[in-house]
Amino acid sequence: MAQYLPILYAIAALGGLGILFGIVLGLADKKFAVEVDERVSAVRSVVAGANCGACGYAGCDAYAAAVVRGEAAANACTPGGTKTVKAIAAIMGVSAEAQEPMVARVRCQGDCERVTTRYDYSGVHSCRAVSGIAGGPNACEFGCVGFGECVSVCAFDAISLVNGIAVIDDDVCTGCGMCVGVCPRNIIQMMPKDQTVVVMCRNEAIGRIARLQCKTACVGCKRCEKACPTESIKVVKGVAVIDETTCTRCGACIPVCPMHCIVNFYERNMEDVAAVTAQAELNEIEIP
Repeated sequence: MAQYLPILYAIAALGGLGILFGIVLGLADKKFAVEVDERVSAVRSVVAGANCGACGYAGCDAYAAAVVRGEAAANACTPGGTKTVKAIAAIMGVSAEAQEPMVARVRCQGDCERVTTRYDYSGVHSCRAVSGIAGGPNACEFGCVGFGECVSVCAFDAISLVNGIAVIDDDVCTGCGMCVGVCPRNIIQMMPKDQTVVVMCRNEAIGRIARLQCKTACVGCKRCEKACPTESIKVVKGVAVIDETTCTRCGACIPVCPMHCIVNFYERNMEDVAAVTAQAELNEIEIP
């Protein structure tokens, strides 16, 4: 029996140390415990969950914590819409109204049939990388590159590539703005959803050059300026720009544009959705 005493002593010592450490850890857990407000998890459960950063915070967890701390507004989660705003307001016991619905729009019509191609490109499909290679294969250095980096970052599948250009569905877009930051040409712009009259071009080249680059490029003719009854549209740096705050959406500028680069975006969006649907159906057809 004596030969087993060292083993028993070791077991007893280890057991005692385990009990001691358990007591110490238990006391430390109580002393240094960080109280978590249950409202944080409640707010987190009702936000959109895309971690898009549209609220101005690093992700949904950070936004939920900021709301509970009183640092963030209850209506900052634009992808969540009215439903999320009401839910957060109920949790926090405050009143809040949803922000004006915003959507992302591609201000370009330079698809494969309209834009002039300078050279054939075969390489990595990255809009940013291609833009750095002599300005890209398209003659217009202000237009959509068409390799779909915006498509890859959209968490809501609101963007598609149709005929070499990005197309955004207004009815699916949540206004998170993720696509805006990845576009190297800055042609994706956040706009109020009810801003239906849109200049679908950002080409700042002089008229004759812009016309050679794209069939629907703005040539800075200023006919839209003369037709606008509220003086809401001006030609700036060779391209028409609409003041959204004074534009009445009358559409007087649309028929006078010789290049057809000013459009009624509601009608345009319906055409784009139809094109996306047709493309999807075509992809499903088995070609022998």
